[in-house]
Amino acid sequence: MASIDTGVLLKQLSIQILAAQYKAEDRFGGQSVEVLSYTPEAGKWSALQCLEHLNTYGRFYLPALDEAITAAEQNNSRPLDTFKSSWLGAWFTKQMQPTPEGKLRSRMKSPKGHLPSIQPDAGPVLNEFIQQQETMEALMDRAAKINLQKAKVATSLSSLIKLSVGDTFGFMTAHINRHVLQAENMIRSCPQKVGKAV
Repeated sequence: MASIDTGVLLKQLSIQILAAQYKAEDRFGGQSVEVLSYTPEAGKWSALQCLEHLNTYGRFYLPALDEAITAAEQNNSRPLDTFKSSWLGAWFTKQMQPTPEGKLRSRMKSPKGHLPSIQPDAGPVLNEFIQQQETMEALMDRAAKINLQKAKVATSLSSLIKLSVGDTFGFMTAHINRHVLQAENMIRSCPQKVGKAV
């Protein structure tokens, strides 16, 4: 995989996380519970379910990233000028990231532990999602001072499968982009108008 300037990578990812946070605060937060909960048929997730799904990943990966970054800080890790994804990290990220045309690349079955509830509570889900984006930004700021390639994070698939901190940030950001887009599309398809904000 091609290398990228470490500072540029973190800046690009941070901008995407800020955009997701803005959408949650401004677009999703301005919708009624009915609109956020809308789904045209069984088996399709509402906007709220998309965000709750993301929250389940944040609950796993954000503490894991914090632990990996803390360990690297304690070992006096120093940043490299460039970052290079592993083939697995690049594959995970590519599968999740929407296309430049705003399309989802493929349908994926969500792991059992990351399935959203049938009717999530709008306020707590939105608040947690926004808080998680703030935490992610703070972790990226700290990660700018360590070796993104050497520090590792175990995946939720298996403790034996690990990604670098840099690849974990890339995968997480792409995954957030995927489901925020899915949530936007669901809201856009809702026949109801914008109602009272949650």
